[in-house]
Amino acid sequence: MYLADLSADILARAARVRLAVFDVDGTLTDGRLWYGEDGHETKVFHVHDGLGLKRLQANGVQVALITARISHPVALRAEELDIAHVYQGQGDKRACLLELLDALHLAPEQAAFIGDDLPDLPPMRMAGLAVAVANAHPWVAEQAHWHTSRSGGQGAAREVCDLILHAQGKSAAEREHWQ
Repeated sequence: MYLADLSADILARAARVRLAVFDVDGTLTDGRLWYGEDGHETKVFHVHDGLGLKRLQANGVQVALITARISHPVALRAEELDIAHVYQGQGDKRACLLELLDALHLAPEQAAFIGDDLPDLPPMRMAGLAVAVANAHPWVAEQAHWHTSRSGGQGAAREVCDLILHAQGKSAAEREHWQ
């Protein structure tokens, strides 16, 4: 059964989450960068991830994107999903997360950080729930509290959203919403 073998620790961590923060490249995308002949970048996002992010927000969990790169497709996707907290060009993701937590009056234990590569380690180490996608760098995977079964850009973010909603006792209402 989906989300059946979760430890009490993971459920407790996910139950406290009020802010879910996602890296973009390699987490919400598969990590590949696509450039057209005109030099414009394109990205591929998974529709299941998008619905999961929307459902988190609908259930009172704020969503943020923190990424080191600056990309117009990220801004477009965030706008489409009504994500208000979008931070691009962030060389220090931990500092960015600290500022966001302060602005939202949240403690680090109330945040989840989902990532895949080395720049994600500092914010993951401070978050109450650190999640590595299935294809994360091994050093990142070692530091995570939980690992998705899906890779970045392939539904991994949706797994995190479902975990949080499940831990917060909102899965049954979500199922009923779609009946």
